[in-house]
Amino acid sequence: MAESREENFYLAAMLRCPGIGCRYLRQLLEVLGSAEAVWRADRDVLTATKILSPRLSERLANFCRQHEAVPEEIKKVCDKKLISTVSIMEENYPEVLREIYAAPVMLYYTGTLEADARRVAMVGARKFSGYGQATALDFGEKLAAAGLTVVSGAARGIDTFSHQGALKTGRTVAVLGCGVDIAYPSENRKLLYDIADSGGAVVSEYEPGTRPLPAYFPARNRIISGLAEGTLVVEAAARSGSLITAEMALSAGRDVYAVPGSIYAPGCAGCNHLIQQGAKLVTRPEDVLEEFQIALPKMPAKSVMKLTAEEQEIYQVLSFDHALSMDEIMNSLPDGEIANLSYLLLQMELKGIVIENELHAFRRAERE
Repeated sequence: MAESREENFYLAAMLRCPGIGCRYLRQLLEVLGSAEAVWRADRDVLTATKILSPRLSERLANFCRQHEAVPEEIKKVCDKKLISTVSIMEENYPEVLREIYAAPVMLYYTGTLEADARRVAMVGARKFSGYGQATALDFGEKLAAAGLTVVSGAARGIDTFSHQGALKTGRTVAVLGCGVDIAYPSENRKLLYDIADSGGAVVSEYEPGTRPLPAYFPARNRIISGLAEGTLVVEAAARSGSLITAEMALSAGRDVYAVPGSIYAPGCAGCNHLIQQGAKLVTRPEDVLEEFQIALPKMPAKSVMKLTAEEQEIYQVLSFDHALSMDEIMNSLPDGEIANLSYLLLQMELKGIVIENELHAFRRAERE
């Protein structure tokens, strides 16, 4: 295997040692010059760096001697699953991520991770509203169309819609709180494949096979914000992991943007609070692009879908921002009920005219 990859697997193995995290390893790399040098160092050499205590130096030295086969084992797994790696010592490591506190010393990824891409993070609630869903899809699509890579966490809700929107026009990066060979949540398996297959990347600091644990997600959030020049919070409650991501962006000196929402909606309280604290209020993708000094390109005209008379009647009572249940649609129809409403809605969904949410309510797929 190539020398740089050899180095990466020494790093990966040492991250298994209890008490040895990214900050310690990065400091040791700077002093000793290479991952292999750290791997081969004995207790006295490690202690002499004055980075680790004598006790921790002995622990790391003993761990490396007792686990000689681990680097090769991790390499074999990555080769088998076609997983790439990049370390903080390599030139193709994303520069903006290198700048953050406790930057990950190792990244595993599938797809294409561009070191110099311009990226914007988009995060938000797992429990989303129709307003949040529509906003994430719209912003994701248009920011990607302008050339930005959209970074998010592939969680249910706003993260998923941000990726889906970006995939329509450009690239997106998903940062996981588990191994890149694990689809979490499971329903996003195809989404993750599409991200990697379309010029984007699925990224994690955790080695293949790592299961998603609650403790991993706050750490994952620092990578989401760290990969981006700015972070957009689309929809978030007062207590939300998205706010942690925003705080990490601020601590790294990055911009934070927030989409305002109703003062009566608990799911918008986090965004409204961020705006109160100085986050830039954005109401359209162009507001974000102005900060990047990028213009929104002219979007291709949407093809006009021919609707039957009954479909047109249904479409007229739907809106882009607010989803309606089947009962609400039926009660809003000017000519009374339509016997085959369920079938017609399914046909309209297959045509891409309407979107059904997890509460089985429907809204228009496009803003007019």
